[in-house]
Amino acid sequence: MPHFIMTALFTHSACLGHDTGRRHPEAPARLAAVLEALSGGAYASLDRRDAPLATRDDLVLVHPPRFIDWVMRAIPKQGHAALDPDTIVSPGSGDAALRAAGAVRAAVDAVIAGEASNAFCAVRPPGHHAEPEHAMGFCLFNNVAIGAARARQLGCARVAVVDFDVHHGNGTQAAFAADGDFFYASTHQSPFYPGTGAADEVGVGNIVNVPLRAGAGAIAFRAAYERTILPALATFRPEFLLISAGFDAHRRDPLAQLMLEEDDYRWVTERLLDVARLHAKGRVVSTLEGGYDLTALAASTAVHVAVLMAG
Repeated sequence: MPHFIMTALFTHSACLGHDTGRRHPEAPARLAAVLEALSGGAYASLDRRDAPLATRDDLVLVHPPRFIDWVMRAIPKQGHAALDPDTIVSPGSGDAALRAAGAVRAAVDAVIAGEASNAFCAVRPPGHHAEPEHAMGFCLFNNVAIGAARARQLGCARVAVVDFDVHHGNGTQAAFAADGDFFYASTHQSPFYPGTGAADEVGVGNIVNVPLRAGAGAIAFRAAYERTILPALATFRPEFLLISAGFDAHRRDPLAQLMLEEDDYRWVTERLLDVARLHAKGRVVSTLEGGYDLTALAASTAVHVAVLMAG
């Protein structure tokens, strides 16, 4: 009898209320495009759930209380405020950030409880640049790191995050680098923002970075996984796998130049699910990171989620 796959989709309308101002690339239209792409009949079987608000207990799994308080106090009552030159917040940003982190935590809970085989979190703001004590790169709280810490809290001894966003997830690396029970692997354009992610940044042997030159394309991207990341991930034997799913390495993206196509996202998702089936009982939670061409973002997300649904 075939194993039944149920994919949960966590999102919340509050994530559309994070207004970053005119011409900012991390705009509400990104999430609207993703949700539209996942609204068709092929996605009818998604288990659609409202993302809860992350609690303070969730956030302190990664971020110290003083940082949490600083972020929440910085949310303006009207207009916009800047946490750094790139990271803009508005009155709806606090709720959006708490829903984004809450989505990943709730998705981990649902998958570990067996309510879903895997999950995708269609949320914003993204999270992988948020270091334990620094908001940056459009990110307030590190959603995926919070999810990883929650998985460990629920009994998963070894938890992995794989990040195929075009930018290096400096925040996730910073959260994990001293803790060998977490694993972080990233392909990313280099040299590029945020300036981290060199191959010799290895943490305590639990960090794997494969920097790629602008224009690298599918051959170099797939080789990075086949030769380096997938073998290291299999050696780590994760009991739970999270994905930082940024789609800004697509050839259409205006912010980067890695030249990937939708089929590359299909391929890498399939390979990651192969590892999860072998070591993690198929338990995967993926969360949206970057992707700034709306057409490419929608198409790439649709392909990624379709693979999750196929199991």
